[in-house]
Amino acid sequence: MKDDIAQKFANILRVDKVLFEKTIERLVAATGKTDVLERIFEEDEKFMQNRLWMLGVHRDAHAKEIYDGLISKIESDDHLVYEGLGRPVCKKVSDCQGITDLAKKVANPPKGFCLKLDKAREFLIKEPPKKVMEFLGYTAVEEMLKKEDLLEVYSALRFIEGSEWLNAVFFKQYETLTPADFEEREIEVKALSEKWGVESQKFVAKKKHNISHLKELGVIFVIPTFLGISGEILRMFALLMHYLQEVPFYSDMFRTIAKDEATFTQNLVSLLRGDVLSRHIDVEDKSVWLVVQRYLAKDDPNDWRLFVPHINPEALHWLRATRTLAMIGDRLDHFSDELNFWSDLDWVGDYFKDESGVPVLVSFNLVDTVMSLVKEKEMVKYLYHHEEALWNRIFVEFFGEDKLVEYSKQYLLKGYFEI
Repeated sequence: MKDDIAQKFANILRVDKVLFEKTIERLVAATGKTDVLERIFEEDEKFMQNRLWMLGVHRDAHAKEIYDGLISKIESDDHLVYEGLGRPVCKKVSDCQGITDLAKKVANPPKGFCLKLDKAREFLIKEPPKKVMEFLGYTAVEEMLKKEDLLEVYSALRFIEGSEWLNAVFFKQYETLTPADFEEREIEVKALSEKWGVESQKFVAKKKHNISHLKELGVIFVIPTFLGISGEILRMFALLMHYLQEVPFYSDMFRTIAKDEATFTQNLVSLLRGDVLSRHIDVEDKSVWLVVQRYLAKDDPNDWRLFVPHINPEALHWLRATRTLAMIGDRLDHFSDELNFWSDLDWVGDYFKDESGVPVLVSFNLVDTVMSLVKEKEMVKYLYHHEEALWNRIFVEFFGEDKLVEYSKQYLLKGYFEI
């Protein structure tokens, strides 16, 4: 392993170089594969050279020029999708539903293993969501459930009821669930009705997007609203494609834990909470890899778990989302080549000098680029999607993508595995 290549990747991942080298040495010993890091380095360079050529930007350009080129590409692709859809108005339910229908058709998700609707109604009756009822003008929860769409009500819980009540009261009911409370059902992707518009604005402003999901119910929902941010339609499709990977992933997890009724409830609650291993694991003569099912850097960019070897299912969902994104171009107006620009770029990036000659890490990751665009083109260092994807890429180069999926599911609840 070349010393400068190891140093580069250690810098990108923000990890200790000695620990990183020991990790790679262990992977080489376990698989017999050598020169893997060099191959990743060469692929990274090849991807960047190709994409910079497509952007019309020189390899020696300053970081800002490359960043601006990526932003312009987002805006250009967004315009293609916008025109291909017939210029949708995001505030209209019908236009939002058209977007969700296309996304579902392209992703073609399998059936989900979901909470039965009768059980969902039972939870609302036992613990009525008072703020939602007040907003809708009901005094009796039974009347609300007769007249309102159940899945819309459940979606509204996320942005109307406070998190304290949801976690301390409503979701406590989930601790009574059994495998018998779940069923095979189509995954739904739906636009909520316009009446939720005003009440959802704080949620949208905080999230910087208008899409969320309910894993246990197999629902992905879109709040009809216009954020007024460049790249809005493309970002919506990317998020929808991501959730259309994530929801089936967790349905598979639910099916697996349903095989053991004795541990089903605790495992279900753990999955829905997004639990991550909280204690250090020391194993002599072996390499310990964590399975991190959240983007920890969103809450704490210096979380210790980010600096040890790990794989991340979230990054896997994004990888597959960008691959399916290109299929939208074929469905609309045959511009899949343009959208295919973003495929497999999730782990790609490098240091480029700024105007002062200081090396700045630039991520070619679609999500990092979109998040920077949301911040009104400020040179904000959104890099954590790239970092997590690079850990996944290293694992895949040694063991393959199928093993990444297998280990993500097999060790998600345990929180780690050993190599």
